[in-house]
Amino acid sequence: MRILVVGAGAIGGYFGARLLEAGRDVTFLVRERRAERLRQCGLKVKSPEGDLAFACPPMVLAKDIDRPYDLILLSCKAYDLQGAIDSFAAAVGPDTAILPLLNGMGHLDALDARFNPANVLGGQCVIAATLDAEGEILHLNNLHAMTIGERAGARSTRIDEIAAQLGGAGFDLTVSEDILQSMWDKWVFLATLATGTCLMRAPIGDILAAPGGEALLFRLFDECCGIAGDNAHTPGEAVVTRARAFFSERGSLMTASMLRDLENGAPIEADHIVGDLLARRRTAIDGVSALAVAYAHLKAYEARRERSAASR
Repeated sequence: MRILVVGAGAIGGYFGARLLEAGRDVTFLVRERRAERLRQCGLKVKSPEGDLAFACPPMVLAKDIDRPYDLILLSCKAYDLQGAIDSFAAAVGPDTAILPLLNGMGHLDALDARFNPANVLGGQCVIAATLDAEGEILHLNNLHAMTIGERAGARSTRIDEIAAQLGGAGFDLTVSEDILQSMWDKWVFLATLATGTCLMRAPIGDILAAPGGEALLFRLFDECCGIAGDNAHTPGEAVVTRARAFFSERGSLMTASMLRDLENGAPIEADHIVGDLLARRRTAIDGVSALAVAYAHLKAYEARRERSAASR
């Protein structure tokens, strides 16, 4: 199975490197700047689960794609989605499966609008990874899991064939027969973590140490769960129990990657992770929406960042 990994950043680079190490037929779709860096320094991963290094990983530029791939692994940031779609469009054939690992649901609408929806799978990943100043991938803890599935539910020959390629490659793989619910469950959790830690500029433990901090986190979580329920994807009891335990862990240093991006003055996925969630609300809530306040906070950051860039 020919696999095209779109990008060689923190997420795509990590999972692509694991697949490459396992002997899979992997090619990285990269821009010229990243390609030059990889030619000079190779693809390097530093991880508690074992370091990886490839002196010259297989890669291709968008202009050089000359035939379809069997599987496209897509893990770009939401604000880069349209550019990514344009870059890999030539690699999509009638039988190509597209596996997006983005957060939220908006990317499915964009992919369905450009390609045959039957080609687009559901997927999500759980990993903390980043690129350092040298372009090396840093895996920050022991979590490195991927969940995939057919959006229509149930198993299929196609998903089993893909699972056979992705499985046994040094990370945890799960095939879900209700992948949309899995994606909603992660969206609810991530939106709570992102809005809570960005709004308060602090990790979970510090928020809990502040007066009203726990109530704020639970208010955000309950609002997110309510929106999931509005869309027929209410998180199950086990998911809710785990999340509430996570958001009440005293001393936790956990933050969202969005907070790291915000503190570094980088672009953030405010619209895809929070704005789109708010747009899917169908039931009014009592009083002020904490989620809406957090979204306004993120959009104010984006406005300030854009203004600062324009004044340079």
